[in-house]
Amino acid sequence: MKIFRGYQHLQLAPECALTIGNFDGVHRGHQAMLALLKNEARHRGIPSCAVTFEPHPRDYFAALAHKPELAPARIATLRDKLGELAGCGIDQCVVLPFNARLAAMSPDAFIREVLLGGLGARYVLVGDDFRFGARRAGDYALLDASGEQLGFDVARMNSYEVSNTRVSSSAVRAALAQGDMARAASLLGRPYSMSGHVVHGRKLGRELGFRTLNLRFAHGKPAASGIFAVRVHGLAGPSVAGVASLGVRPSIDPDDINRGRVLLETHCLDWPAGLGMEGAYGKIIRVEMLHKLHDELKYDGLEDLTAGITRDCHDARSFFASLPLEIPRQVARDRL
Repeated sequence: MKIFRGYQHLQLAPECALTIGNFDGVHRGHQAMLALLKNEARHRGIPSCAVTFEPHPRDYFAALAHKPELAPARIATLRDKLGELAGCGIDQCVVLPFNARLAAMSPDAFIREVLLGGLGARYVLVGDDFRFGARRAGDYALLDASGEQLGFDVARMNSYEVSNTRVSSSAVRAALAQGDMARAASLLGRPYSMSGHVVHGRKLGRELGFRTLNLRFAHGKPAASGIFAVRVHGLAGPSVAGVASLGVRPSIDPDDINRGRVLLETHCLDWPAGLGMEGAYGKIIRVEMLHKLHDELKYDGLEDLTAGITRDCHDARSFFASLPLEIPRQVARDRL
């Protein structure tokens, strides 16, 4: 998949079939829409294109109003979103910087300048709740009328449901906030996970006897937080069972090396011998969060913290021991 920042690139295909959205989580509803988009693009002989935004528009307006509480919890980093879009077989992705200019753009200007002038849209697929342009003034009816006038096709896809529940990023966020990882996996079509480069940290875990793999989460409000039984992919050999903490580490000085940023710290229950002490740094790993053990806790000191991590490791081992010998295959991506 080709990735473009903005829409003014000579390498962009002159025509495309596109869909627009934030795609936070790339859940099963997104996957169904992207499958339909691919079919339509193939039928027309043009590339498929996903148009998304960074930052999330609600992040932008929350910062503008100096009200961070209005920003949505983030399911996935941009890295993981792009990875899932690529996994869906999309040909190109355009990441639009959501800024003052884009926020003020009228629906008609967005259609003419971005969709047609910048991206060469010949087919536009949107969801049933799609809104666009300044003050969200544009909707499907306006887009459809513009398509008839300006010569591009417009289609709308109805909501996708699982167990009589509409699949949405909001529903995924709610499941993660509740620690219902099975529900989140059902909505996503796969276990909830994060990926990234393993970075150096304070190395406190090593001092306590629990070396960790540290991934930074770029956003201040992750949709999930707490302590989880996990599987780690990307180390030497097969996946490795572990226990992970996702959050701001309330027991640690906020002025330490991570400066209070959100961190995913994963301890492998059985460290791969081939890695050695330093072998994981710089590797890109993916951590699947399969079961939530509990929320983040604040411990009174390092002794209590060590005892807490020991209990978490025991509980994670018990969780993995309770699984059937053959772990069920992941839910396949929806195909239309």
